[in-house]
Amino acid sequence: MSVRLRIIAAIKQIADEQKVKLPQLTDELTLHETGFDSLAFAILVARLEDDLGVDPFTLSEEVTFPNTIGDFIRAYENVPA
Repeated sequence: MSVRLRIIAAIKQIADEQKVKLPQLTDELTLHETGFDSLAFAILVARLEDDLGVDPFTLSEEVTFPNTIGDFIRAYENVPA
């Protein structure tokens, strides 16, 4: 399964667990529009670190935090091997 599909699956699973009604997940959707609160995002990043073995937001001192779903996914897809 691709990184993108794993991230989308994790978002959907956490939304279900947190009782968040997700809008359609598109690359242009802002993270704010997902309905996730800070706890849901913390859970998402922790699960993705367990699943993918990386947290792109702690790898560099010059972190640019994502604004959209597409930005968030690209942060994981563009982690150097």
